[in-house]
Amino acid sequence: MSKNRGLGRGFDSLIPTELDVEVSPTVQSNDSVLQIEVGKISPNPHQPRTHFDEADLRDLADSIKKHGILQPLVVSALGDGRYELIAGERRLRASKLAGLEKVPVIVRSFDQQQKLELALIENIQRSNLNPIEAAIAYKKLGAEFNLTLDQIGERVGKAKSTISNAMRLLQLPKDALEAVAKGQISEAHGRAILAVEDPQRQQELLGAIVNQGLNVRQAEEFARQGRQPSSENEARSGRPSKAPAHDNPLVDSLASYLEARVQLQTKANGGRIVIEYSDDDELKSIVDRIRS
Repeated sequence: MSKNRGLGRGFDSLIPTELDVEVSPTVQSNDSVLQIEVGKISPNPHQPRTHFDEADLRDLADSIKKHGILQPLVVSALGDGRYELIAGERRLRASKLAGLEKVPVIVRSFDQQQKLELALIENIQRSNLNPIEAAIAYKKLGAEFNLTLDQIGERVGKAKSTISNAMRLLQLPKDALEAVAKGQISEAHGRAILAVEDPQRQQELLGAIVNQGLNVRQAEEFARQGRQPSSENEARSGRPSKAPAHDNPLVDSLASYLEARVQLQTKANGGRIVIEYSDDDELKSIVDRIRS
């Protein structure tokens, strides 16, 4: 499993750098595991994740009924016998579905910044956040704690360019934001829409992506043209029909994964793939994604 980069000051004692099935602050040998009533645990107000798949929660609830909770939740004490959840919201929700009255927890003390960072890191490392949820969480980290993009990246183990690209998505119009959040279009599609300044043309491009199935490269070409394709062939290719298109879903998949523009240059026998980047930070982000 790949090693996560810097998780912030002192976080090595809270979160393992090598992760197994669940991501949570490290359970140490001297930690006391308590059984706490689920009704006494309040949700984490800093939880960046807003959508929890019901089918996934039911599956987890069934597993908990059979095997119990294999890893304790992490909470902080609020006083008066109540606790605030820090890590393990899926497990808490599933435990309620499973009808559990009590759950195993470890009580730790955290400041407000650590609570947000832990909730964010837990979800990011398990890929639970959609791109918009992650972008909102990054923005909240920066705004509430006056962190730079570099500092946010250090705390969540991401390159500065990844943080910057994610937060740029928040500039999308509402319909496009929802489409990215629901997985109807990719982050790379979203960045192509941002390249169009006119709001009406942004909506046209969003409609073309969703309804005509434009891939990332076609959407970028559409954005550069600044107009609706005038023919069915052009609509499919995202470029004037007289220009030959090299449609290859593998290239589009690679571009989406790397969050970068990828060009395919074909030859009689083989060819080459060209990956474009704008600065050293973006190059580092691309290399990190290739290595992961």
